[in-house]
Amino acid sequence: MLNTEYNSSGSDSKPKPKPLKPLVRSNKNANSEHHTKPRQNIPENKKIRKKKNSFSFKDLLIKILAVVSSVIIIFALVINMPIVVDTENGSNISLLNLLKNQKPAAKEGELNKNDIIQNLNIDTDAVPEDFDDGLDLPQLVEGQYSVLFLGFEPDEYNTDIMWIFQFDIGHGGLNILQIPRDTCLPDYTSSVTKKFNSIYTMGNPDVQPPIQRVVDAVQENFGIPIDAYVTTTCDDIVDIIDIIGGVPMHIDNEIIFEPDKVIPAGDVVLNGNQSVWFIRFRREWILGDIGRVQNQRRFMAAAMQKLSGIIENDGRLKLYSYIKEIYDNDLLYTDLSIGDMSKLADFASTISMDNAQVNMIPGEDALFYAADGNAYSVYSVHKQETIDLLNEYYRPYQRKMTEYDTSIVELITEHQYETYDDTGASLEEIQNSKEPVRDPTVKPYQKIN
Repeated sequence: MLNTEYNSSGSDSKPKPKPLKPLVRSNKNANSEHHTKPRQNIPENKKIRKKKNSFSFKDLLIKILAVVSSVIIIFALVINMPIVVDTENGSNISLLNLLKNQKPAAKEGELNKNDIIQNLNIDTDAVPEDFDDGLDLPQLVEGQYSVLFLGFEPDEYNTDIMWIFQFDIGHGGLNILQIPRDTCLPDYTSSVTKKFNSIYTMGNPDVQPPIQRVVDAVQENFGIPIDAYVTTTCDDIVDIIDIIGGVPMHIDNEIIFEPDKVIPAGDVVLNGNQSVWFIRFRREWILGDIGRVQNQRRFMAAAMQKLSGIIENDGRLKLYSYIKEIYDNDLLYTDLSIGDMSKLADFASTISMDNAQVNMIPGEDALFYAADGNAYSVYSVHKQETIDLLNEYYRPYQRKMTEYDTSIVELITEHQYETYDDTGASLEEIQNSKEPVRDPTVKPYQKIN
């Protein structure tokens, strides 16, 4: 737009245009100071250089982490996809569950559960169809999981310890049933004494594997469905106890298992060998094998306290590391899968000592007159008292047992005493109990110093 100036007279004549300066084009090659600015002299050390691309360890690390994360995510997706068939039930499962379901220690064989499944007698009032105890175990009865534990003598012929651990998942408790080794079951063994501890080796040879013979005897006489088994030997118990660092106990009086095998009195940490001496000792107890069963309870309570301490002080991973070491060294045989054992260990860690109940099969000492003409000292089961005990503690989700649901044979129908009819106690009570009564007529072994 052109600038204009009006005359002062206010005349309406057209204003005269203001003269324009001629347009001068810049000459980039000119050296005139009117057209170019002089170049400044920049010190050599301050000259701006272009930034070169250099190696960045941080960038490389980020790229590596991104690749590794992608591989991990893909691997996690693959192992969790149901792409393999479970040989037990035919369903598709993931690779991860396949690994968890492995049973590397099931060297006694697999249990046949077809017969017991037909005779569970589930109490539908206690277990509705949609009942789920939340533990996701392959159990026969929802709400409970029962494990048969057998401890073999050093020669691995007869069983010295027979316990049933029933985890009452629905009620958050544990019920342990002790079966005395001298329990007489005439129809389940060819042994002349007919004792329970011979069933594994001398039971019906047509029943295989041998562990199945013991499971059948338990289910048919005591009505407890067995979900899994655990077996070990005295020598293996030594190693197991040493792995976990021993078991602290209070020993009321010195125990001389053999002249050169002595457990001192007082507060001691039993090592593996001492633990076996303790649970097998019976020579001086006035009640003989029943005294040994009572002492085994005390050891059981102390061992449970030890395991609880491991979890509390060192964490579950430490306990799992012990279990793995026991597995790797073949110190026990079990058809529990790795995953199921972890689930049971987690559940057991939530059970308080006062919510774990121990009972023994009711009965009394008796003489069994065998086919060879000799009379053998055995333990005769009290049938009705045993049924009552089982109904109270070991069948929380099944209908009540009757005398027609058991194969128990009573040697003595007119009971001479009822001392062992009610032996129930919690692990907390057992932990604070004293040793069994000693027979004053039996002199201890002479120690070898």
